[in-house]
Amino acid sequence: MPYVTTPDNVQLYFEEAGHGTPILFIHEFAADYASWEPQMRYFSRSHRCITYSARGYIPSHIPEADAYSYKHFRDDAIAMLDHLKIPAAHLVGLSMGAYSALQVGIHAPERALSLTLAGVGSGFEKDRLQGFRDQAMAHAEEFEKGDPDVVAKVSGMSPGRIAFLIKDPRGFKEFYDALAKHDAQGSAHTQRGFQGGRPPLYEFEGDIRRVTLPTLIIVGDEDDSCIEASLYLKKHIATSGLAMFPKTGHVLNQEEPALFNGTLERFLVQAEAGRWGARDPRSMRV
Repeated sequence: MPYVTTPDNVQLYFEEAGHGTPILFIHEFAADYASWEPQMRYFSRSHRCITYSARGYIPSHIPEADAYSYKHFRDDAIAMLDHLKIPAAHLVGLSMGAYSALQVGIHAPERALSLTLAGVGSGFEKDRLQGFRDQAMAHAEEFEKGDPDVVAKVSGMSPGRIAFLIKDPRGFKEFYDALAKHDAQGSAHTQRGFQGGRPPLYEFEGDIRRVTLPTLIIVGDEDDSCIEASLYLKKHIATSGLAMFPKTGHVLNQEEPALFNGTLERFLVQAEAGRWGARDPRSMRV
């Protein structure tokens, strides 16, 4: 099995397919490398596509509790590019993965050709932040009780995922069954270190305003916890565009794979042609 070794010696499992300009897919909390299969199949026809399981997610390794900060997850994406000798890639992230992609865009923008930030920013609003953090800690404690399928029972039925269940019961079952196999201890560490410990987006406002990468923000209109954060990023990233999927929740890429792929494909075409974010018509290539 292929693994990348991070700077702090954690083994991350990855898969890749296709040839061409690279795309690095970064998954959400309730997912792993396999959750990007609809995108791996589609985009590997034209791009080199890479997906990986984050630290704490099998078959990647489960480090100790102090190794789950947002900086660890950010640096893991960069370590993946380093290992594969990729100078820069399109970064496509969902939720937790979108936060990590944005952090790469802030910390190491030379490693990103573009940013796609889907379902980003849960817990963003100041009046919701403490509640979000308290919930993350409560979830971590629940995971550690050792009940079977506990991660799926706690995380799989959250409000932002109900639209998926109603719309596509078969697809939701596949998602739920995969989530039930997650390592409970790794999930608990991720809840405490990343979900409950990451700074809210507004603490990076100055950095976000300086982002000049082509940026696509995607949010479902049923994903209440991410709408305000998505609008905030659209407001502060001058080179960004916002797509809102109707009657769609948090699991955007699996709930609406055709719409997600088509939206992302159009964005990548424009980004690679140098047309995304142009303000002066004279600067656009013909």
